[in-house]
Amino acid sequence: MDADDAARLTALEESLWRPATRFDRAHLARVYADDFDEFGRSGRHWSREASIAADPEAFETVLPLPGLRIRDLGPDVALLTYRSETAYPDDGVTLVANRSSLWQRIEGEWRLRFHQGTPVH
Repeated sequence: MDADDAARLTALEESLWRPATRFDRAHLARVYADDFDEFGRSGRHWSREASIAADPEAFETVLPLPGLRIRDLGPDVALLTYRSETAYPDDGVTLVANRSSLWQRIEGEWRLRFHQGTPVH
């Protein structure tokens, strides 16, 4: 994996933690692979459609993503792991999770295939 791919993957992953792009349905439709799904920190399963349709909510996540590591799993496949620290001011809570994202270059563009969050207590 070259530096350009690492920078692009980092920017794409972080875009999912910025409210302006996290709730931009056109952006998500470009970023999520057709078969994207997620097991969220809550344990809930999110399909591509449900994730794109999620209602906006106020949140702030620590960026750059703490402990971000990119592993090259083969041609055009990468695993990103990191820790998320996200505050939800409307609820007065901060949630911490270990995260993993599986990205694949499809037709020349990096697309998110799978994401999982595991709570940190």
